[in-house]
Amino acid sequence: MSAAFNIKEHQHSRYNPLTGQWVLVCPHRMLRPWSGQEESPELLNAPEFDPKNPLCPGVVRANGTKNPNYTSTFVFTNDFPALLEDVPSPPESDDPLFQTAPARGTCRVICFHPKSNKTLPLLTTAEIVQVLATWKEQFAELKKKYTWVQIFENKGAAMGCSNPHPHCQIWSCSFLPTEPANKDKHLREYFEKHRRPLLLDYVNKELQKKERIVIENRNWLVVVPFWASWPFETMIIARKNTKRFDELSEEQSQDLAVVIKELTTKYDNLFKCSFPYSMGWHGAPTGSMINSNSDHWTLHAIYYPPLLRSATVRKFMVGFELLCQAQRDLTAEQAAERLRSLDGKKHYSVQ
Repeated sequence: MSAAFNIKEHQHSRYNPLTGQWVLVCPHRMLRPWSGQEESPELLNAPEFDPKNPLCPGVVRANGTKNPNYTSTFVFTNDFPALLEDVPSPPESDDPLFQTAPARGTCRVICFHPKSNKTLPLLTTAEIVQVLATWKEQFAELKKKYTWVQIFENKGAAMGCSNPHPHCQIWSCSFLPTEPANKDKHLREYFEKHRRPLLLDYVNKELQKKERIVIENRNWLVVVPFWASWPFETMIIARKNTKRFDELSEEQSQDLAVVIKELTTKYDNLFKCSFPYSMGWHGAPTGSMINSNSDHWTLHAIYYPPLLRSATVRKFMVGFELLCQAQRDLTAEQAAERLRSLDGKKHYSVQ
């Protein structure tokens, strides 16, 4: 007679209803020794001001533009953008194997704070509220023209960040990118079948189960999603079923600032380092799709941190992950328990 299934010990697959994809969970692999690559830990050693850093106040950037002596957030168009507005369209093709389409847009950089050593968990709640206000202003402007407005932050060299100054980016696209388009499809299908938003149902069920909750307040729920791929992946989900970022009320913004500060503090406290991640916001499409029905959408943010075992051992999405499907070792429940138990009020670096 075979042993009874134990979710903390036995491999299994979990379904992601947002994307229609599966993730392989192999918790027994956490027992294996590690002799692979180790990263240099992300330390909080950036100076307050670096005259050679192009994101600092008063510094002249590569294109000759001098930054203002800003004292809060600072927004500018990326000097080396991936997307440009004034570009020719590719030729049309009727060959199904060689398809192209126009891709236009604009890319902006948002500095969170004038000091280079002030990452989000080290900002005050009021300073984070100002960051959120800037996101709202930028989104409200860009949504009028662009089909997708992607707010995202790459934090740390392990996630490709090339500048230690605290900042994020906004890429605005004339098209609906692959991941949002996939979510739009699956969220719509769920709503048409159940007549309720998928993520609102998910929030209610997580509140009942209380297995994967990291932080909660009256407006936001932070969970390690049941279908998480990255070791300490989390989602911040709007509990009032807000559709887009610029729709946030003052109360929602205040509560969100508290949640972001607490979550990023927990991340840093986990391995006593400046915890790297990529994060971004997903909500209802805009621009040419802004008047389309969006009842199926719920605003949410996703954090993808790469660290697995320590400040130096990361998760690599290679091999099976690239060729077959995502795979994780630590279960979502184990990750949530570890994050939930951490202090989110006091940062490890503050004496």
